[in-house]
Amino acid sequence: MEPAVAPLKTFQVDSLPVRIYANQGEMARDVARIAQACLRETLAAKGSAAVILATGNSQIAFLEELIRLGGVEWSRITLFHMDEYLGISNQHKASFRRYMRERVERRVKPRVFHYLEGDALLPLEECERYTQLLRAQPIDLCCLGVGENGHLAFNDPPVANFEDKRTVTIAGLDQKCRLQQVGEGHFADLGQVPQYALTLTIPTLCSAKKMLCVAPEKRKAQAVKDALQGPISTACPASILRRQSHATLFLDTDSASLL
Repeated sequence: MEPAVAPLKTFQVDSLPVRIYANQGEMARDVARIAQACLRETLAAKGSAAVILATGNSQIAFLEELIRLGGVEWSRITLFHMDEYLGISNQHKASFRRYMRERVERRVKPRVFHYLEGDALLPLEECERYTQLLRAQPIDLCCLGVGENGHLAFNDPPVANFEDKRTVTIAGLDQKCRLQQVGEGHFADLGQVPQYALTLTIPTLCSAKKMLCVAPEKRKAQAVKDALQGPISTACPASILRRQSHATLFLDTDSASLL
């Protein structure tokens, strides 16, 4: 098994353990090691596993490290992702299905990768279809990030609901979230970014047995500060992680720079 990378600092905020690393590379290696151990233990205990993965630039290094590590029988793992733009095809360069297909599915060949069809002709029925898939088995691991506006998946501050009874929903995207997508290079300008997306709700994400939240980079520093030092509120959806003792937040010195 890969040796542990020692974080520079560890502490806890309410119920949430936080680990800060010298740089994004060390953070990614340690999150990958922890995710690998979780998956191996789950497979040994029950023979299969179900995992929710996040997209976004902040997840790339972690996913690369997890795949590089090996030692996981992906053929026994069912994968989900947490969101997709409404109305976008799976060939669009910003499609999260494309991201997962190219970065994960083709390389690890899981038992199945269930995709949210953002261009489904009946999006409410697509939400229901994905809901039934998610409810068919418990989720063992959720690997997620934090948006620049503090969102989890596409649960932006104006629409986030900590008590949401739905599993999957259609959410309006706020301007800061849409600008982030332009800033990350996925769209040429704001006008091209869809205004709605299909997303797993916050209770769905938090229902996983283990949550690993990966939030590197300077541009996430304000959201991290708000999540850890502000009120637990939908004004910063990531603040709900402080009530999740089964979650861990992983930061680098850039994202932790305002703490």
